[in-house]
Amino acid sequence: MNKKAVTLAACLWAAFTSAQAAPVTLMLGNFTAGDKTNWEEQVFQGKTEYTFTPGKKGERALQVRSDASASGLHKKMTIDLTKTPYLNWTWKIDNTLKGLDETTKKGDDYPARLYVVISGGLKFWKSEAINYVWSSTERVSNATWPNAYTESVIMVAVDSGNSKVGTWVTHKRNLRDDLKRYLGKDFDRIDAVALMVDTDNSGQKATSYYGNIFMSSE
Repeated sequence: MNKKAVTLAACLWAAFTSAQAAPVTLMLGNFTAGDKTNWEEQVFQGKTEYTFTPGKKGERALQVRSDASASGLHKKMTIDLTKTPYLNWTWKIDNTLKGLDETTKKGDDYPARLYVVISGGLKFWKSEAINYVWSSTERVSNATWPNAYTESVIMVAVDSGNSKVGTWVTHKRNLRDDLKRYLGKDFDRIDAVALMVDTDNSGQKATSYYGNIFMSSE
């Protein structure tokens, strides 16, 4: 092999390894661009308001306002966790809720929450989920408890209390690891994501903001 061939081979190998190492990003909610394509609303109680408003650094944000209401936006999309196991999102809240016991049905309200769902298909009762929440009362980071309505949903408090109210907070979770840790199974996919601000049980008000939500390989 002559010198030119060796150089060419080295360049091709470098390009190949670089492409292999390039991180993969899968956008779920491009809210900073004012885009909520394929996000569908599901109403449980009352009407939650979803609008776009100025966010940080000149970008937009999805503003969610709940007044004794409960509705969520969800996006059905099968995501391969072997390729993009990390869930990334940014959110902000204007206020927490008062006097709640979040482990009970009467207290199952949150100023911000983000679901990931593994569908049970036709056996819908076999669906499972993790719900990352901004807890109003829980003081222990990453505290977990079963949802008050169904044990197939595990609540994970990634933020809590008032110390970060009014501040944008960014999270990055190894979702595949979390699913195994909290649901006890090694899932290689999820089938939907959903976001919600709900205050129907307590009759209170909450306003929250969501930046982009996306999956990544690292």
